[in-house]
Amino acid sequence: MFTYICLGTNDLGRAVRFYDAALSALGLSRCITGDPEWDRTWAGWGIYRDGGAQETALWVCKPFDDRPASVGNGTMVAFGATSWRQVDDFHTAALACGGRSEGAPGLRTHYNPDFYAAYVRDPDGNKLAAVCRGFTQP
Repeated sequence: MFTYICLGTNDLGRAVRFYDAALSALGLSRCITGDPEWDRTWAGWGIYRDGGAQETALWVCKPFDDRPASVGNGTMVAFGATSWRQVDDFHTAALACGGRSEGAPGLRTHYNPDFYAAYVRDPDGNKLAAVCRGFTQP
């Protein structure tokens, strides 16, 4: 359904440190476009191939209008995890790199009996989740 999601940041270096740590816990690595200007002003994680013809990625950048980045009320990006351990590691890495918890790792049975998730805010305040489905115990 999505090709990419873009979130604004007020400090690209800080955002890169945060997302490198948090998303590596989910097995996601940096996208390198090969365009020096783009790779200097944007950072992405996920899949970026063939000049973007194949792309499923999260990008962060300073807003185009040069106004401060801000968060959307009710906006959240959820990443898939393959194990409860990945969810736990995502939460731990996010907090260690300037994020704040919006919900510790755990089952959210009010959503579904197998909905294991953790919620964080990145250093700019964007809300993120890591979600593992398919298990009711580790």
